[in-house]
Parts: sequence; structure tokens; C-alpha cells
Amino acid sequence: MLRTEKRAALEDTVARWKAAGQRVAFVPTMGALHEGHLSLVRLAKQHAERVVVSIFVNPAQFAPHEDFGSYPRTLEADLTKLQHAGVDLAYTPLADEIYPKGQDSDIKAGEAAKGLESDFRPHFFDGVVNVVARLFEQVKPDIAIFGEKDYQQLKVVEELVQTLGLPIEIIGAPIARDAHGLALSSRNAYLSAEELAIARKLNVILRKESPTPSSRPTAGGGEILRSLDYARDDIKEALLEAGFDKVDYVEERWGRKLAAAWLGKTRLIDNIEI
Repeated sequence: MLRTEKRAALEDTVARWKAAGQRVAFVPTMGALHEGHLSLVRLAKQHAERVVVSIFVNPAQFAPHEDFGSYPRTLEADLTKLQHAGVDLAYTPLADEIYPKGQDSDIKAGEAAKGLESDFRPHFFDGVVNVVARLFEQVKPDIAIFGEKDYQQLKVVEELVQTLGLPIEIIGAPIARDAHGLALSSRNAYLSAEELAIARKLNVILRKESPTPSSRPTAGGGEILRSLDYARDDIKEALLEAGFDKVDYVEERWGRKLAAAWLGKTRLIDNIEI
């Protein structure tokens, strides 16, 4: 496996591959790699002859109060995992290589970014499209793989590619889960054993169907059908009763039921197809 921190070396290598008629798949990551990331690599290898994985903890998508400084960084272990997974090139740039003129960008997230995560992390998706656009410019992949766990991010990136007219196929990878159904995430490392047991209930509760449409009394004694709001409230209540400290949202969009909830200082997200 090749490794470089330099854009020029990355571009030279990719150009040689493409000149030889080889397709290039790209998996952008922030490191702290786990089985979820490796499942993206395996999917990438099914779609292209060459696979590039980037490891870059992007400062532009963290607000000042968020965990940029404490985000897990395990570079040497990550590189070993990528080599064993058969990655062709690991791109591990420093910030100056991605942002040589600073983080300012005219590229902003589009309609897909509205609501959900943006209600609680208002600058997050602008930071995502900023770094993804720069990485796409440098890697010039034919295909890019994004996990469906961050489903809104996947839709934001799809919209970015369409808006910029980039010749890149975006492929969503199914969510990788542990044996108990918890979506794999680098931030799971923050969880205590007690919190981990609670975290595993998130997906279970999301998958529980709300009761069949039933009646609820109105103030006037009439009856109304259970609405989506009631279903959301049921899920939020169940999460709080399970031990979650706070629920940011439970919403339905893109044929998915999506949720974000807190355990201590750790924020977990998940979604299921409906």
C-alpha cells in the first residue's frame, strides 16, 4: 500500500492508474477506523480496480464547542487496517494540504442539508461540502463511497456532485452494526460499558412499529387518528425511558426514519429504512 501526505504525489499516482484504464474508488474518512469503514473499502473494491482512502480530521465541520481536539486519532493502527484490507493508497494530508489558503469557501450545502443535523449543528454540512469538494478535486475519483449511517450527509454529497456537475458516482454503503444492532461509529469509543448497553437500544426502539393507527380523544370528546407527531413522541419517550439523556430529533425523510440522541457527552445517530 502506498501512503502520502502530499497532493502532488496523490495526483501523480491516480493519473497513472487512470492512464492505464483503471477505475478509482475513493473512501473519505476521519480515521479511528473500525469495521464500518472497512466495509466501505470492501464495497469500493467491488466497483473499481484501485481504492484510495483518505484520513483527515476536518476542522471545518466542528463547532468550537465540539470534540475536534478529543476526536480519536489512531493513525498507525488505521494504516495497518487499510493495508490488510487491500487499499492501494492511503492519503493522510495535513490541514495545509487541504486548506492552503484557509478554510473559507464559496461552496455551501444545499437543500438536503436543511433540518435534522443542521438544526443542532448549523455549520456542519458547510464544513462537509467544503472538505469533500476539495478532496474530490484532488483525488478525482470515478466512484466515492459514503456510509448510510450518516444518511443526511450522503444526500448532501449526492446533491453537491449534481450541483457541481462532477463525473463521480456516489454509492451508499449499508450501515455496519455490532452483534446487538448498534451502528458502528468512531465515537462509540467514548461510551462507558453502561452507556454502551443503553446505546444498543437506539436501533431496537427505532425498529419498533408505532401502534396501529388508533384513536385519541380531542378536547371536544371526538377522536383523531394517531399522527406522525404522536409516533415521534412515542419514540422520543421510549428513548428517554431507556436511559438516553436527550433526544435531538426523530424524523422521517427520504424513506428513512432518522434519530439523534445523547448519552452523556456522546451524540449518537442512526436510521432505518421504512
